[in-house]
Amino acid sequence: MPDIKTMPMKLNGGQPPHTPADSASRQPGQSQNSTSREVSGPDIARSARQQLAQLKIANREIALAKVAEVLQRKDGGHELVLELKGRSLAVATGNRLPDITAGDLIKIMRAGNELQLLGKLADGQEASIARALAQRLPWQQNLQTGLAQLLNAMNTGLKGEPQPGKLPSANMAQPLPPAATQALESLFANMAKANSLQPGAGKSDNSAALVKQWLAESGLFAESRLLQTGTGQSAPTDFKLALARIITSLLASQGKTPEAFNRLTPLASPDLMQAPLQFPKLTTSLSQGKSEPTSIALTLRMLAGMLNRITVNQLHSQTLSARASAEPGTPINTMLIEIPWLTPQQEPRMAQLRMEQYQQEGADRNQPERKTVSEWRLNLAMDLDYAGPLHFEVAYRHPSVSAQIWAEKQTTLRHVNEELPLLRQSLADLGLEVTDLECRRGCPRQIETRLEHRLVDTKA
Repeated sequence: MPDIKTMPMKLNGGQPPHTPADSASRQPGQSQNSTSREVSGPDIARSARQQLAQLKIANREIALAKVAEVLQRKDGGHELVLELKGRSLAVATGNRLPDITAGDLIKIMRAGNELQLLGKLADGQEASIARALAQRLPWQQNLQTGLAQLLNAMNTGLKGEPQPGKLPSANMAQPLPPAATQALESLFANMAKANSLQPGAGKSDNSAALVKQWLAESGLFAESRLLQTGTGQSAPTDFKLALARIITSLLASQGKTPEAFNRLTPLASPDLMQAPLQFPKLTTSLSQGKSEPTSIALTLRMLAGMLNRITVNQLHSQTLSARASAEPGTPINTMLIEIPWLTPQQEPRMAQLRMEQYQQEGADRNQPERKTVSEWRLNLAMDLDYAGPLHFEVAYRHPSVSAQIWAEKQTTLRHVNEELPLLRQSLADLGLEVTDLECRRGCPRQIETRLEHRLVDTKA
């Protein structure tokens, strides 16, 4: 096979050749990946420059395309039909067929009026992420519910497993193991608090540092932070790592090794089973009253589901980022983060943040090679005891910012509208141009990822 990283691809004139009639003209046994056909005539030809201009691909710009078909021409050459920015594009690769098949995602770069094939997404990496995501999707535990139960376990203890021949009093709830108690206390102590970001003079720098800390300790970057920890240093404070320490201590209290944890069936939340890839997806805030102590075995299964939930967010983020630029209007980077926080009544809640980075052309269209600028879009969802569910949609492209706030309660809608002039002035004081700022009743359109069957084995 030729070197896939150095192969030029010439654009063919006209619309992509494959039509339903082509399928009917295939010889028996001939697959979609090896179709013979005539090149479109010159009467519908368009220059390569015109095609690239319509796709708005600047010179030296890199994009991601999906291979729709691999075609074989009568002259012995090969041709690819690409799906790029919502359009189909036919390109010729000559007699050398690159090691790609229909369905692959490839990186291309414009070089003059040709496209340069830079490479394709690693099949092994993409497939492993998809399999790992599929395996964990049905076994997610709601993090807010799980935290409430862990907080209750700190107060009531956990019941041991019933032992044959022992009196009932011997099976009563026992305090958490010291290591588990210490991990939980550290987790709740470092959790975001409802009054942590109170406005005031000189607090902006401190607030930014706090938000950065909450994002870093959310669990999304647990493995990366652990790798960055030097030898001999203690493990970093992190939501996911704290849950792992609790699991280890509970297993040790039963005389079990960490390998026993892999044989447990995780507890799953019904709402996450119905819409496993919808993000954000709020949980209704309910007052957590005292409940009866649960067993160690059940708590371990719940912790397994909580770890799965964080891991799903990690894999989900990687899946969305891998699709960058494959379709028009898709972000080049996506992060799905759940941040735990405590109410003034010390009840755990979750804030869900969807952070997306888009690339857009600069405003100066007279330049032959226009620069791309980043636009960041944030979707923050949280449920407050008195204000109810709130969604914040923010778009930032320096130096302008726009925001929409969605409130489900009429009283909250009225209160937010009263505060909007103050918010607009505060943003202007930071040097930002506020292009749009409003509050609406209800909630925004929910976002749910659709996975292709070729990527995810639903039986995994």
